Amino acid sequence: MRSLTLLASSVAAAAALAFSPAVTPQAVAAPAPAQATVAAVPQDTWEYSTAALLPGAAKQILDSWGADGWELVQVVVNPNDPGQLVAYFKRALPA
Repeated sequence: MRSLTLLASSVAAAAALAFSPAVTPQAVAAPAPAQATVAAVPQDTWEYSTAALLPGAAKQILDSWGADGWELVQVVVNPNDPGQLVAYFKRALPA
């Protein structure tokens, strides 16, 4: 009899929970987003050039181009001569 009473009270508790009004969370106001500041940045205009990197003279070639204001962008294998490297350079043009 005790187990039947315990079962009945468990069923009653479950039914009370099942039919109780739903609890809805209270809305929390989100903080206002920060205002983004956009500044106009002048766009550089670039000129580009390429140079063959000779074996044994790559450092001197790169130093020479750098001294003239050129920035190394990439070094690739010459598609027409796989034994030769080609350096790609860029530098900003005066405004």
